[in-house]
Amino acid sequence: MQLMATGLLIPFLGTTLGSACVFFMKKKMNDSVQRALLGFAAGVMTAASVWSLLIPAMNMSENLGRLAFLPAFIGFAFGVSFLFLLDKITPHLHALASSPEGPSSSINKISRTMMLMLAVTLHNIPEGMAVGVVFASFLHGGNSISFADALALSIGIAIQNFPEGAIISMPLRTEGNKKSKAFIYGTLSGAVEPIAALITILLTSLVIPFLPYLLAFAAGAMIYVVIEELIPEATREEKTDICTIGFAAGFALMMILDVALG
Repeated sequence: MQLMATGLLIPFLGTTLGSACVFFMKKKMNDSVQRALLGFAAGVMTAASVWSLLIPAMNMSENLGRLAFLPAFIGFAFGVSFLFLLDKITPHLHALASSPEGPSSSINKISRTMMLMLAVTLHNIPEGMAVGVVFASFLHGGNSISFADALALSIGIAIQNFPEGAIISMPLRTEGNKKSKAFIYGTLSGAVEPIAALITILLTSLVIPFLPYLLAFAAGAMIYVVIEELIPEATREEKTDICTIGFAAGFALMMILDVALG
């Protein structure tokens, strides 16, 4: 249980470390480092979505024969649809992070930063759910999910959360807030993840027959985040080399973890 608790907190740790950049950086994270981290996280999350979520979901439904793909397909479609609707309600993270601030009034600055914090917080909810579903499957799903699978997904999300924490705390500091206050606000945006993960575990323990759907739902949510948020931010201005290398490294790492430790 202690190992599982650690796994649930890893994504939150990524946000916290990203928010702590406000104590060490004057302006913002190095662009190349950010691209590499986003590409790496995208690779890990893509591989995890296939090997740690979709394939186990189909394995759990093997009693359906040739229709074993159906729960995975339904869950995946709902996961993508959920994030699509969420993006219609909240602004895109990369759009907010790179948008001009407009007139230099404090109201405009506060509004933009609060919108960014809200967007990051809401996007962290399905990511926390994904971690919770994987750990719940590890506890209740037999041999379909290994602890290494769950841990790898947590690490991938933590890497993605690192720049997210920075893009909240750094602007707050630029707007005149104390470093400690900027750090706390950035950290709080990630606090929802372990909470969402824990709630999902508690609920999943009551609906074990629906685990294949929940695993695929998490996969759909992860793939949507990769395509809609990580890749566009990492490949903006057609600077793709660092992102590609990072993606390949993350994908390869997840493959190694899945085979060697699974």
